Amino acid sequence: MGHNLRMAERVIPIVDQSSKVLQPQVPAAAAHTPATGQLYDTRARPLRDLRISVTDRCNFRCGYCMPKEVFGKEYRYLSHDDLLRFEEITRLARLFMAHGVHKIRLTGGEPLLRKHLERLVEQLAGLRTTEGRVPDLTLTTNGSLLARKARALKDAGLQRVTVSLDSLDDAVFRRMNDVDFPVAEVLAGIEAAQAAGLAHIKVNMVVKRGTNDHEIPRMARHFRGTGITLRFIEYMDVGATNGWRMDQVVPSAEVIARLRAELPLVPLAPSALGETAQRWGWAGADGRHDPGLGEVGVISSVTQAFCGDCNRARLSMEGRLYLCLFATQGWDLRSLLRGSASDAQISAAIAHIWQGRSDRYSELRASLPADTGTGGRRIEMSYIGG
Repeated sequence: MGHNLRMAERVIPIVDQSSKVLQPQVPAAAAHTPATGQLYDTRARPLRDLRISVTDRCNFRCGYCMPKEVFGKEYRYLSHDDLLRFEEITRLARLFMAHGVHKIRLTGGEPLLRKHLERLVEQLAGLRTTEGRVPDLTLTTNGSLLARKARALKDAGLQRVTVSLDSLDDAVFRRMNDVDFPVAEVLAGIEAAQAAGLAHIKVNMVVKRGTNDHEIPRMARHFRGTGITLRFIEYMDVGATNGWRMDQVVPSAEVIARLRAELPLVPLAPSALGETAQRWGWAGADGRHDPGLGEVGVISSVTQAFCGDCNRARLSMEGRLYLCLFATQGWDLRSLLRGSASDAQISAAIAHIWQGRSDRYSELRASLPADTGTGGRRIEMSYIGG
């Protein structure tokens, strides 16, 4: 696998976020098929998780996501009119939920840069699943604005938050975010989220060999026993601008081995179907999981593909639907929203797209050409969220 994926040197291509955009073509009969909450793709994977990007902007320039060489001062972002309005996002979310979505995650870019985001959270919190429940409503953020916004988001109905944090060493963290942002302000944001009452807070650390992998034990000790779940993520080949190399990946098995060399861990069962993280619990003196110490997780998209259970769809900030984090094409739903399409027609389009889904990039990674991925330029992580 390493031979196929290794890059001799870092090459930064010009970014074209448009990718291949398809206009949904729905058979006439499908437009009259009611949503049942049970929608499956070609591999019998249900639709359960919708990730919604609300902005293509971010105030960090992390090399694995938005390298400064590409996303510099001259980079052209989408105009406000191009973005889906909150009411349009809510309409689509309602239709997705009728097809079985239970979880909605707001992403970016950096989602807290979107003005008045709490208004969108309030609208989404008013929706209900097919079982009549409030959706699992969460958000992923770099934490830079969290201290000032956590309370308003919680009051609006946000339930959980995931914070990206790649190091506790201030010098390493400033170097990785590449805008000289201090780690102390992100830690303050996490504390504010806890104080606001946001539950099940997670911290995601992208591990890159030779950059921050020495921080693995320190990060684990810092969050152990705090009620916050730390997750280590393998450095992934998302998009086309991060100069990814296989030799910079620290396999999750190695991460767990490093942790177990210092602190006792026991494996835990998955908490939900399609969960991306493998769970490990901190063990107490009796060798069993001590809930008071909490747990850690590893996300192994490179070394242990979890495509078989993937139940996630991704909606870009201007209304394009993508079926995989490594997608090369999307479907234009905004034209339906801003055209004359009815709810039934848009719902049928969503169903038709998902039912034709066969994506399994991570399972195929080793057999694909390094420069083309799934056959075309992959969309950037900053565009559809992680």
